[in-house]
Amino acid sequence: MEFELIDHEYIQLNQLLKLLGLADTGGEANQRIVDGEVKVNNEVEYQKRKKLRQGDTILFNRKLIKIT
Repeated sequence: MEFELIDHEYIQLNQLLKLLGLADTGGEANQRIVDGEVKVNNEVEYQKRKKLRQGDTILFNRKLIKIT
């Protein structure tokens, strides 16, 4: 799956999960991140508001997302 940044330099990790429907709420997205369920660029990421930029990859719930 790809997510294209349009008119923005970055998107926050918790916003991305909610926007793509991978988390029902922002609170759920935050909890999943804090619980270590999300990898950014093959490393477990605990920062809820991690800034994702072009070229970053996110692995969550067996779904791979590439930021373009």
